[in-house]
Amino acid sequence: MSESKLAGQFFDAAIGLLQRVRDEESAHVAAAGTAVADTVAAGGRLFAFGAGHSSLAAQDVVYRAGGFAVMNLLTVPGVVGVDVMPATLGSALERVDGLAGAVLDSSPARAGDLLVIISLSGRNALPVEMAMNARALGLKVIGVTSVAYATETKSRHLTGTYLKDHCDIVLDSKIAVGDAELTAEGIEAPFAPASTVVTSALMQAMMAAAAGELVARGIEPPLLRSGNVDGGTEWNGRVMTEYGDRIFYRH
Repeated sequence: MSESKLAGQFFDAAIGLLQRVRDEESAHVAAAGTAVADTVAAGGRLFAFGAGHSSLAAQDVVYRAGGFAVMNLLTVPGVVGVDVMPATLGSALERVDGLAGAVLDSSPARAGDLLVIISLSGRNALPVEMAMNARALGLKVIGVTSVAYATETKSRHLTGTYLKDHCDIVLDSKIAVGDAELTAEGIEAPFAPASTVVTSALMQAMMAAAAGELVARGIEPPLLRSGNVDGGTEWNGRVMTEYGDRIFYRH
């Protein structure tokens, strides 16, 4: 099979998944956008969390051109990226009981804030406990996960529950268990994961819905501009000053 044919098959698979989440998750995306807008309008703060490669979609909405200045990354040391040595430590930490509670207790998150938790499988202790503890603290929780894992895998949390069971709103990425879209003769393992593409699209769609909802209420969305366009740096300085008490990546 030619390399170009496999590349085309991946694009087809990713496009198919994007179309599916657009059509099947539209109501949930709208609800999530409204929840984000509600939080911003009420003076609350926004946080996003993901472990391992799920952290990529969380980082994608933090401190970026066209994004909300008030979206902050909730970090758990050792699980944010593959730069940790050894990289396998991050996977191990996702299964540690009690870590999420300790992180939330030492974070700036408080009642009235909103936390988006991204976990493809939603089965590990860290995202499950993060959602449980966040709701106990009075945060609104949006989960971005593949609901299929809840029926095809076993939870690793002592309650036997999954991330989806502890969220106010769930966005289902529709990613198949195993997160690999392609198989081919001569290649022993499935390959070409699409979860980052789809999950990032869900996150950006949610934020777009939130921007539209804020405008409908007569509120200017706290958006950042690119620092590489004229006037962008000045614009961002104004926004960051205005919303400084809700921005934690500058301290």
